[in-house]
Amino acid sequence: MAVKGASAPRAKKEPNAAVKAYLAFYNVAQVIGWSYLLYQLITYYLNPPNDVTLWQTVKYTVVIFQNAALLEVLHAAVGFVVSNVFMTLCQVYSRVMVVCLVLLATPTAPLSIGLPLALFAWSITEIIRYSFYALNLFNAVPYFLIWCRYTFFIILYPIGVTGELLCIWAAYQHASDTNLLSFALPNALNFTFDYGYFLLFNMVGYIPVFPQLYFHMFAQRKKVLMS
Repeated sequence: MAVKGASAPRAKKEPNAAVKAYLAFYNVAQVIGWSYLLYQLITYYLNPPNDVTLWQTVKYTVVIFQNAALLEVLHAAVGFVVSNVFMTLCQVYSRVMVVCLVLLATPTAPLSIGLPLALFAWSITEIIRYSFYALNLFNAVPYFLIWCRYTFFIILYPIGVTGELLCIWAAYQHASDTNLLSFALPNALNFTFDYGYFLLFNMVGYIPVFPQLYFHMFAQRKKVLMS
């Protein structure tokens, strides 16, 4: 849901060589990973296999590189980048939740039309974002990349959010039919959890958060491109 990098993390002033090299490696690795995912997505639809689903094709790539974004919380926490830890966690949460608690948890979400929508938006967004971060470490970001970063979100963010919500809804339908991952009282742990309500809660959360982040990005665009 979050616009990844809405408040762009910046490398600490004069980072030491080891930190700079690590951040460069991390960002370049993410560019490669998300580029490979975009390649998988395109080739799947150009030459769709008969016996393999899209999720089966991209699952490991998505799991690895989406969950690798959790390292960004650590980067902020230890001071490798100047970024708010809580905000970074919020930005990372929605996508990790969709991957781990929706797509991996249910058989219906990976079959949703939301999956290709989300993957398309995620991959292009992340290729641009991580390229920006990598080059920014060396003060070498070209204007074209800056323009892409603060323009493509206008289309990609709504597409990505739509895809995420469709995947969550598909998971909710399955959960409501099967009581998947739900625990009712009484039980030995004296604990209750309804996976379906959890999914609905996350869907409702998009309502207040999406407009705030989306229009924040417009403000950032005006500040960066039109100042």
